[in-house]
Amino acid sequence: MSFVEYGDTIKDGDTAIVFLGHESMFPVKVQHGSVTQTKYGVIRHSTDLIGKKYGSKVTCSKGGWVFILHPTPELWTMNLPHRTQILYSTDISIITMMLELKPGSIVCESGTGSGSLSHALIRTVAPTGHLYTVEFHQQRAEKAREEFREHGVEHLVTVTNQDVCKNGFGVSNIADAVFLDIPSPWEAIGHAKSALKAEGGRICSFSPCIEQVQRTCLAMEESGFTEINTLEILLRVYNVRTVSLQIPDLGKAAEDNSSTGFDSGSPSHQGSLCANLQQGTVQFKSGVPLREVVGHTGYLTFATKS
Repeated sequence: MSFVEYGDTIKDGDTAIVFLGHESMFPVKVQHGSVTQTKYGVIRHSTDLIGKKYGSKVTCSKGGWVFILHPTPELWTMNLPHRTQILYSTDISIITMMLELKPGSIVCESGTGSGSLSHALIRTVAPTGHLYTVEFHQQRAEKAREEFREHGVEHLVTVTNQDVCKNGFGVSNIADAVFLDIPSPWEAIGHAKSALKAEGGRICSFSPCIEQVQRTCLAMEESGFTEINTLEILLRVYNVRTVSLQIPDLGKAAEDNSSTGFDSGSPSHQGSLCANLQQGTVQFKSGVPLREVVGHTGYLTFATKS
């Protein structure tokens, strides 16, 4: 199993996604002899998972059923164990596009964190590119190495445990893009410039506070970066719902009755008018925004090495 080389069959040692519903799923390490408990009952790895095809519908011990999915960077982002705050697919998609990444690209990243963005970058630059990711925290760096090895992508990534603001990325003049997600990105701009290729390399800095953005932009300008711009991506989700609305009264019935010369004050006419105003309803499908919308996550600042 690999996050970039998809297989059909579930094997011993794979990481799979147990899908109970759109709002309920979790990862599981497939191991011979192991069992996994769900609200629908037990899943026995040896008989229910190993040898089955990804996407299979598996019946649990209580009679309920789940789907077993092949992991992707998007599914991993939704289900990974959080060691830090992570980036989600909304920001990841624009980062991948704005950094102009493609198969064969070389990318430098700091910090690694929980590996949400890392998996997406690896999938994008595979099979001939490489990711150099730097993590200041030793235990998080070791856990990231372990996950990359389990997910079959260790040949596409190099994890380094060091302070990028002091020691840089460990490479020079080879990177097509650099991504920074650290508390003080302005201190690493010089090292990012050294890691980027001679001309045309792209850099992105993710910061939750606008004061961080201001200092980072000044550091980029002082280092000779051009095309500096900052984006904020806000996701607004719409649900498709059946909406029932009353047919509006446009007053035509009232005008028709008044033209006949009836006395509008008579009880008989008032009763007729009320009957005409009783309208039906119409149902149709419509996109309805959620009551609660995900707000600010962070500012994305992009620039180009001139």
